[in-house]
Amino acid sequence: MTSYTAKPADVAKKWVVIDAKGLVVGRLATLVAMRLRGKHLPTFTPHVDCGDNIIVINADKVVFTGRKRERKVYYHHTGFIGGIKERTARSILEGRYPQRIVEKAVERMLPRGPLGRQQLGNLRVYAGPSHPHEAQQPVALDVAALNRKNTRSA
Repeated sequence: MTSYTAKPADVAKKWVVIDAKGLVVGRLATLVAMRLRGKHLPTFTPHVDCGDNIIVINADKVVFTGRKRERKVYYHHTGFIGGIKERTARSILEGRYPQRIVEKAVERMLPRGPLGRQQLGNLRVYAGPSHPHEAQQPVALDVAALNRKNTRSA
């Protein structure tokens, strides 16, 4: 008996849309990362991109638990000596690109390397309620109904 190994030509990708309004960032990111990798499928193969195409809307309305909105700090380096910069989650969510909170959370849950970058390319995150992918007929996934801890009222 041999193990099943998916080939890239055998993979049928679905389109899934997730409304992130009121969802906890970390719980949303784990679910999105799992679906991007294809680990929810019985035909999961670690070295093949067999995940779905994910569209996340209302990314500017995600929530954090506790006081992470004010206390969580995101760091980046400019490349120059002493060039470490920091921003709080609140400043990013209130800033110009609030969808980067979800993008970075998912990116850091995917493997590093060429396959991880390819899988991250299947993620589209939009700050508002609209997206330009209606032609792909995405199926809505209700993340809030999966577990009561996935959502917060604040």
